[in-house]
Amino acid sequence: MAKLTVIIPYYQKEPGILRRALSSVFAQNFKGFDIIVVDDESPYPADGDVIGFSEEERARLRIVRQENAGPGGARNTGLDHVSGQTELVAFLDSDDTWTPDHLGDAVRAMSQFDANCYFASITGSDAFYYHFGVADLEKTEPVVRLSDDPQLIEIPGLTQVMLKNWSFLHLSAMVIGRPLIDHVRFDAALRLAAEDVLFFCDCVLAARRVVLSANAGAVRGEGLNIFHGVDNDSPQFLRQQFNTWVALDRLEQRFAEHPVEIASLRSYKQTARRQALWSQARRVRRRKLPQFDMLARWAVRDPRLFTSVFELAVGKLSR
Repeated sequence: MAKLTVIIPYYQKEPGILRRALSSVFAQNFKGFDIIVVDDESPYPADGDVIGFSEEERARLRIVRQENAGPGGARNTGLDHVSGQTELVAFLDSDDTWTPDHLGDAVRAMSQFDANCYFASITGSDAFYYHFGVADLEKTEPVVRLSDDPQLIEIPGLTQVMLKNWSFLHLSAMVIGRPLIDHVRFDAALRLAAEDVLFFCDCVLAARRVVLSANAGAVRGEGLNIFHGVDNDSPQFLRQQFNTWVALDRLEQRFAEHPVEIASLRSYKQTARRQALWSQARRVRRRKLPQFDMLARWAVRDPRLFTSVFELAVGKLSR
Protein backbone atom coordinates (compact mmCIF):
# COMPACT_ATOMS: atom_id res chain seq x y z
CA MET A 1 0.00 0.00 0.00
CA ALA A 2 1.34 3.45 -0.96
CA LYS A 3 2.45 5.76 1.82
CA LEU A 4 1.11 8.82 -0.03
CA THR A 5 -1.79 9.44 -2.42
CA VAL A 6 -1.73 12.21 -5.02
CA ILE A 7 -5.14 13.75 -5.81
CA ILE A 8 -5.56 15.56 -9.13
CA PRO A 9 -8.94 17.17 -9.93
CA TYR A 10 -9.30 17.22 -13.70
CA TYR A 11 -11.34 19.44 -16.01
CA GLN A 12 -9.61 20.57 -19.21
CA LYS A 13 -10.49 21.31 -22.83
CA GLU A 14 -7.06 20.63 -24.34
CA PRO A 15 -4.97 17.46 -24.62
CA GLY A 16 -1.57 17.25 -22.96
CA ILE A 17 -2.18 19.28 -19.80
CA LEU A 18 -2.82 16.30 -17.52
CA ARG A 19 0.04 14.38 -19.17
CA ARG A 20 2.39 17.21 -18.19
CA ALA A 21 1.20 17.10 -14.56
CA LEU A 22 1.44 13.31 -14.36
CA SER A 23 4.94 13.32 -15.86
CA SER A 24 6.09 15.58 -13.01
CA VAL A 25 4.55 13.16 -10.50
CA PHE A 26 6.25 10.10 -12.01
CA ALA A 27 9.54 12.05 -12.02
CA GLN A 28 9.48 12.42 -8.23
CA ASN A 29 12.53 11.16 -6.33
CA PHE A 30 10.12 9.79 -3.72
CA LYS A 31 8.35 6.76 -5.20
CA GLY A 32 5.96 5.58 -2.46
CA PHE A 33 2.82 7.06 -3.98
CA ASP A 34 -0.30 6.24 -5.92
CA ILE A 35 -2.49 8.67 -7.88
CA ILE A 36 -6.19 9.39 -8.01
CA VAL A 37 -7.33 11.53 -10.96
CA VAL A 38 -10.91 12.72 -10.56
CA ASP A 39 -12.35 13.36 -14.02
CA ASP A 40 -14.91 16.06 -13.20
CA GLU A 41 -16.90 15.52 -16.41
CA SER A 42 -14.00 17.07 -18.34
CA PRO A 43 -14.65 18.12 -21.98
CA TYR A 44 -11.38 16.36 -22.84
CA PRO A 45 -11.47 13.07 -20.90
CA ALA A 46 -8.59 12.07 -18.65
CA ASP A 47 -8.10 8.73 -20.44
CA GLY A 48 -6.61 10.48 -23.46
CA ASP A 49 -3.69 11.87 -21.44
CA VAL A 50 -2.62 8.61 -19.75
CA ILE A 51 -1.87 6.79 -23.01
CA GLY A 52 1.85 6.33 -23.42
CA PHE A 53 2.79 5.94 -19.77
CA SER A 54 4.42 2.64 -18.87
CA GLU A 55 2.48 -0.29 -17.47
CA GLU A 56 4.18 0.22 -14.10
CA GLU A 57 3.19 3.91 -14.06
CA ARG A 58 -0.42 3.21 -15.07
CA ALA A 59 -0.64 0.63 -12.28
CA ARG A 60 -0.17 3.48 -9.78
CA LEU A 61 -2.98 5.50 -11.36
CA ARG A 62 -6.74 5.33 -10.84
CA ILE A 63 -9.26 7.50 -12.70
CA VAL A 64 -12.51 8.25 -10.88
CA ARG A 65 -15.29 9.78 -13.00
CA GLN A 66 -18.12 11.92 -11.72
CA GLU A 67 -20.68 14.50 -12.79
CA ASN A 68 -19.24 17.99 -12.71
CA ALA A 69 -18.95 19.25 -9.13
CA GLY A 70 -16.16 21.80 -9.48
CA PRO A 71 -12.58 21.56 -8.18
CA GLY A 72 -13.54 21.33 -4.51
CA GLY A 73 -16.08 18.61 -5.19
CA ALA A 74 -13.50 16.70 -7.25
CA ARG A 75 -10.93 16.92 -4.46
CA ASN A 76 -13.52 15.71 -1.96
CA THR A 77 -14.19 12.70 -4.17
CA GLY A 78 -10.48 12.03 -4.26
CA LEU A 79 -10.24 12.23 -0.47
CA ASP A 80 -13.19 9.86 -0.14
CA HIS A 81 -11.34 7.30 -2.29
CA VAL A 82 -8.08 7.40 -0.32
CA SER A 83 -7.19 4.10 1.33
CA GLY A 84 -7.39 3.93 5.10
CA GLN A 85 -3.75 2.80 5.14
CA THR A 86 -2.48 5.87 3.27
CA GLU A 87 -0.60 8.21 5.58
CA LEU A 88 -0.41 11.38 3.46
CA VAL A 89 -2.27 13.15 0.66
CA ALA A 90 -0.75 15.65 -1.76
CA PHE A 91 -2.84 17.83 -4.05
CA LEU A 92 -1.87 18.82 -7.58
CA ASP A 93 -3.97 20.90 -9.96
CA SER A 94 -4.04 19.34 -13.40
CA ASP A 95 -2.43 22.39 -15.03
CA ASP A 96 0.45 22.61 -12.53
CA THR A 97 3.64 20.57 -12.16
CA TRP A 98 5.91 19.54 -9.30
CA THR A 99 9.63 19.93 -8.86
CA PRO A 100 11.38 16.51 -8.52
CA ASP A 101 12.01 16.78 -4.76
CA HIS A 102 8.57 18.00 -3.71
CA LEU A 103 7.15 14.78 -2.27
CA GLY A 104 10.45 13.67 -0.75
CA ASP A 105 10.92 17.04 0.95
CA ALA A 106 7.36 16.93 2.30
CA VAL A 107 7.61 13.39 3.66
CA ARG A 108 10.94 14.09 5.40
CA ALA A 109 9.81 17.39 6.90
CA MET A 110 6.51 16.03 8.19
CA SER A 111 8.21 12.98 9.69
CA GLN A 112 11.07 14.92 11.29
CA PHE A 113 8.84 17.55 12.89
CA ASP A 114 5.75 15.42 13.56
CA ALA A 115 3.57 17.60 11.32
CA ASN A 116 0.38 16.65 9.52
CA CYS A 117 0.11 19.78 7.37
CA TYR A 118 2.81 21.01 4.99
CA PHE A 119 3.11 23.82 2.48
CA ALA A 120 5.95 24.29 0.01
CA SER A 121 6.46 27.44 -2.04
CA ILE A 122 5.18 27.74 -5.61
CA THR A 123 6.58 29.61 -8.59
CA GLY A 124 5.00 30.67 -11.87
CA SER A 125 4.91 33.09 -14.76
CA ASP A 126 4.43 36.86 -14.58
CA ALA A 127 0.67 36.24 -14.59
CA PHE A 128 1.17 34.67 -11.16
CA TYR A 129 2.67 37.90 -9.77
CA TYR A 130 0.47 38.01 -6.65
CA HIS A 131 1.96 34.84 -5.17
CA PHE A 132 5.09 35.00 -3.04
CA GLY A 133 7.34 32.42 -1.44
CA VAL A 134 7.55 31.18 2.14
CA ALA A 135 11.04 32.71 2.49
CA ASP A 136 9.53 36.18 2.10
CA LEU A 137 7.52 35.68 5.30
CA GLU A 138 10.67 35.97 7.40
CA LYS A 139 10.98 39.60 6.27
CA THR A 140 7.66 40.66 7.76
CA GLU A 141 6.45 38.02 10.22
CA PRO A 142 7.78 36.39 13.40
CA VAL A 143 8.71 32.84 12.40
CA VAL A 144 10.55 29.90 13.94
CA ARG A 145 13.33 28.52 11.74
CA LEU A 146 13.28 24.73 11.99
CA SER A 147 15.90 23.92 9.38
CA ASP A 148 18.31 25.73 7.07
CA ASP A 149 18.77 23.07 4.38
CA PRO A 150 16.04 22.88 3.29
CA GLN A 151 14.73 26.08 4.82
CA LEU A 152 11.77 25.06 6.95
CA ILE A 153 9.79 27.33 9.23
CA GLU A 154 6.69 27.39 11.37
CA ILE A 155 4.63 30.47 12.26
CA PRO A 156 3.10 30.67 15.76
CA GLY A 157 0.36 33.06 14.57
CA LEU A 158 -0.20 31.39 11.20
CA THR A 159 -3.93 32.08 10.97
CA GLN A 160 -3.35 35.82 11.48
CA VAL A 161 -0.67 35.81 8.78
CA MET A 162 -2.89 33.83 6.39
CA LEU A 163 -5.81 36.19 6.78
CA LYS A 164 -3.65 39.25 6.09
CA ASN A 165 -2.47 37.76 2.80
CA TRP A 166 -2.82 34.09 1.84
CA SER A 167 -0.91 34.41 -1.45
CA PHE A 168 1.99 32.28 -0.19
CA LEU A 169 -0.34 29.26 -0.04
CA HIS A 170 -1.40 27.06 -2.93
CA LEU A 171 -3.11 23.68 -3.08
CA SER A 172 -0.55 22.26 -5.52
CA ALA A 173 2.11 22.77 -2.85
CA MET A 174 0.09 21.30 0.04
CA VAL A 175 0.40 17.90 1.74
CA ILE A 176 -1.82 16.72 4.62
CA GLY A 177 -1.86 13.71 6.93
CA ARG A 178 -4.28 11.92 9.22
CA PRO A 179 -6.72 12.90 10.69
CA LEU A 180 -7.10 15.82 8.24
CA ILE A 181 -7.56 13.31 5.41
CA ASP A 182 -10.52 11.82 7.26
CA HIS A 183 -12.29 14.89 8.58
CA VAL A 184 -11.54 18.06 6.58
CA ARG A 185 -13.35 18.67 3.29
CA PHE A 186 -13.84 21.44 0.73
CA ASP A 187 -17.10 23.37 0.58
CA ALA A 188 -17.82 22.54 -3.06
CA ALA A 189 -20.64 25.11 -3.27
CA LEU A 190 -18.07 27.91 -3.07
CA ARG A 191 -16.50 26.94 -6.40
CA LEU A 192 -16.23 30.51 -7.71
CA ALA A 193 -14.67 31.90 -4.57
CA ALA A 194 -12.68 31.05 -1.48
CA GLU A 195 -13.17 27.30 -1.05
CA ASP A 196 -9.39 26.79 -1.02
CA VAL A 197 -8.84 29.45 1.68
CA LEU A 198 -11.56 27.91 3.83
CA PHE A 199 -9.89 24.52 3.42
CA PHE A 200 -6.48 25.98 4.33
CA CYS A 201 -7.87 27.49 7.52
CA ASP A 202 -9.74 24.35 8.51
CA CYS A 203 -6.59 22.28 8.04
CA VAL A 204 -4.43 24.71 10.00
CA LEU A 205 -6.96 24.84 12.84
CA ALA A 206 -7.17 21.04 12.99
CA ALA A 207 -3.48 20.28 12.39
CA ARG A 208 -1.13 18.93 15.02
CA ARG A 209 1.68 20.99 13.52
CA VAL A 210 2.14 22.97 10.28
CA VAL A 211 5.52 23.15 8.55
CA LEU A 212 6.30 25.50 5.65
CA SER A 213 9.16 25.11 3.18
CA ALA A 214 10.92 27.87 1.26
CA ASN A 215 11.78 25.37 -1.48
CA ALA A 216 9.62 25.58 -4.57
CA GLY A 217 7.57 22.39 -4.62
CA ALA A 218 5.26 23.33 -7.49
CA VAL A 219 5.26 25.38 -10.67
CA ARG A 220 2.06 27.14 -11.71
CA GLY A 221 0.99 26.08 -15.17
CA GLU A 222 -1.46 27.24 -17.78
CA GLY A 223 -4.79 25.52 -18.31
CA LEU A 224 -8.49 26.07 -17.82
CA ASN A 225 -9.12 28.15 -14.71
CA ILE A 226 -12.59 28.83 -13.32
CA PHE A 227 -11.63 32.48 -12.72
CA HIS A 228 -10.85 33.11 -16.40
CA GLY A 229 -13.66 35.23 -17.82
CA VAL A 230 -15.10 36.19 -14.43
CA ASP A 231 -14.26 39.90 -14.39
CA ASN A 232 -16.17 42.78 -12.81
CA ASP A 233 -18.68 42.87 -15.65
CA SER A 234 -19.26 39.12 -15.89
CA PRO A 235 -22.73 37.81 -14.97
CA GLN A 236 -20.94 35.40 -12.61
CA PHE A 237 -19.17 38.18 -10.70
CA LEU A 238 -22.01 38.80 -8.23
CA ARG A 239 -22.21 35.08 -7.40
CA GLN A 240 -18.44 34.98 -6.97
CA GLN A 241 -18.55 37.87 -4.50
CA PHE A 242 -21.48 36.31 -2.64
CA ASN A 243 -19.63 33.00 -2.34
CA THR A 244 -16.57 34.92 -1.13
CA TRP A 245 -18.72 36.61 1.53
CA VAL A 246 -20.18 33.24 2.58
CA ALA A 247 -16.69 31.75 2.95
CA LEU A 248 -15.53 34.74 4.98
CA ASP A 249 -18.65 34.56 7.16
CA ARG A 250 -17.96 30.91 7.92
CA LEU A 251 -14.37 31.74 8.77
CA GLU A 252 -15.58 34.48 11.11
CA GLN A 253 -17.61 31.86 12.99
CA ARG A 254 -14.53 29.62 13.24
CA PHE A 255 -12.45 32.48 14.66
CA ALA A 256 -15.07 33.76 17.10
CA GLU A 257 -12.49 33.96 19.91
CA HIS A 258 -9.73 35.58 17.81
CA PRO A 259 -10.26 39.38 17.56
CA VAL A 260 -7.36 40.05 15.17
CA GLU A 261 -8.62 37.48 12.69
CA ILE A 262 -12.20 38.76 13.08
CA ALA A 263 -11.11 42.31 12.17
CA SER A 264 -9.41 41.11 8.97
CA LEU A 265 -12.39 38.99 7.97
CA ARG A 266 -14.92 41.78 8.49
CA SER A 267 -12.83 44.09 6.37
CA TYR A 268 -12.75 41.50 3.57
CA LYS A 269 -16.51 40.98 3.88
CA GLN A 270 -17.10 44.70 3.42
CA THR A 271 -14.85 44.68 0.36
CA ALA A 272 -16.93 41.84 -1.12
CA ARG A 273 -20.14 43.83 -0.51
CA ARG A 274 -18.74 46.96 -2.13
CA GLN A 275 -17.39 45.14 -5.17
CA ALA A 276 -20.73 43.39 -5.64
CA LEU A 277 -22.72 46.63 -5.43
CA TRP A 278 -20.42 48.50 -7.78
CA SER A 279 -20.84 45.69 -10.31
CA GLN A 280 -24.62 46.15 -10.14
CA ALA A 281 -24.29 49.92 -10.49
CA ARG A 282 -22.31 49.35 -13.68
CA ARG A 283 -25.09 47.12 -14.98
CA VAL A 284 -27.60 49.91 -14.41
CA ARG A 285 -25.37 52.40 -16.26
CA ARG A 286 -25.35 49.96 -19.19
CA ARG A 287 -29.17 49.90 -19.01
CA LYS A 288 -29.32 46.37 -17.65
CA LEU A 289 -31.41 45.31 -14.68
CA PRO A 290 -29.56 44.45 -11.47
CA GLN A 291 -29.42 40.76 -10.57
CA PHE A 292 -32.28 41.06 -8.09
CA ASP A 293 -32.55 37.33 -7.28
CA MET A 294 -28.92 37.07 -6.24
CA LEU A 295 -29.04 40.38 -4.34
CA ALA A 296 -32.14 39.25 -2.44
CA ARG A 297 -30.50 35.95 -1.55
CA TRP A 298 -27.47 37.86 -0.26
CA ALA A 299 -29.55 40.39 1.70
CA VAL A 300 -31.43 37.61 3.52
CA ARG A 301 -28.11 36.21 4.72
CA ASP A 302 -26.49 39.59 5.28
CA PRO A 303 -28.71 42.59 6.18
CA ARG A 304 -25.51 44.67 6.30
CA LEU A 305 -25.73 44.72 2.50
CA PHE A 306 -28.49 47.36 2.76
CA THR A 307 -26.24 49.55 4.90
CA SER A 308 -23.50 49.21 2.29
CA VAL A 309 -25.92 50.38 -0.41
CA PHE A 310 -26.68 53.48 1.65
CA GLU A 311 -23.00 54.16 2.37
CA LEU A 312 -22.09 53.90 -1.30
CA ALA A 313 -24.97 56.22 -2.28
CA VAL A 314 -23.95 58.81 0.32
CA GLY A 315 -20.34 58.59 -0.79
CA LYS A 316 -21.29 59.11 -4.43
CA LEU A 317 -23.51 62.11 -3.61
CA SER A 318 -20.84 63.69 -1.42
CA ARG A 319 -18.35 63.54 -4.31
